[in-house]
Amino acid sequence: MIASTTAWVDCDWLAGRLGDPQLHVLDASMTKVVGKEPIIYPQLQVIPGARDLALETELTDTDSALPNAMPTPEQVSARLQALGIEAGDTIILYDNQGVYSSPRAWFILKAMGIHRVAILNGGLPQWLAAGYQYLTGYAPLPKRRGKVMAQLQPELLVTAEQIKQRQGSAEWVLLDARSAARFAGMAAEPRAGSHGGHIPGAINLPFANLLNGYAYKTVAQLDEYFGEFADKHLMFTCGSGITACILLLAAWQYSAQAGLNRLLQLYDGSWAEWSQLPNLE
Repeated sequence: MIASTTAWVDCDWLAGRLGDPQLHVLDASMTKVVGKEPIIYPQLQVIPGARDLALETELTDTDSALPNAMPTPEQVSARLQALGIEAGDTIILYDNQGVYSSPRAWFILKAMGIHRVAILNGGLPQWLAAGYQYLTGYAPLPKRRGKVMAQLQPELLVTAEQIKQRQGSAEWVLLDARSAARFAGMAAEPRAGSHGGHIPGAINLPFANLLNGYAYKTVAQLDEYFGEFADKHLMFTCGSGITACILLLAAWQYSAQAGLNRLLQLYDGSWAEWSQLPNLE
């Protein structure tokens, strides 16, 4: 239903396929928005037929000391099965901020071996701006559980020690999605215990640079940000692993369209972890 080179779809594409039993529309919105002015809604508004992914509760390792930590394969399997998803089904993710947390959900599923997944570019704001219908409640969970199974793809993640080992490498680039002020240590971090600054050797690429309004810029426009790194493997970081995925998804789409074969890895702990580790600054 979606091409292997597709990380996002537009509203017209989705509107024409609502109701397909093998298409699952999932709301990946978060209650806490960091790094941008949040869009506030007077009531719950959802795309017709959508269900709640429960990103912050069901797809987060709440036993971790780190915020927004990657879930376990067991967590992902349990949630997707509860949502009635089968292997081979197509999943479209969206969030209520445009492009904010849906790339995080996309990455989690990709990292768990779920490949037929894309985001709605522009999310709920774009959907509403296009004049499409919304509902004020989610579709109920299906009576029949799905059988899809998650399996971690460890090559999509990078650890703090691996980043340290690669510092100075000509083959790897580390991109930080936070604002320039946070990157420079001139603005306070939103999490207690994290001081300002950045990982040595990181390059600042604020996630907002990749967006045009609610949606991603075109792949041609993304060349301005990723073209110079065409021969590099890329690692991504931010405050806690959320907005780094905005960069990662864009780089994935750009790389797929350009035919680039390279590794794209998320540092899930990001600055929340790095700033607390000894001997890594």
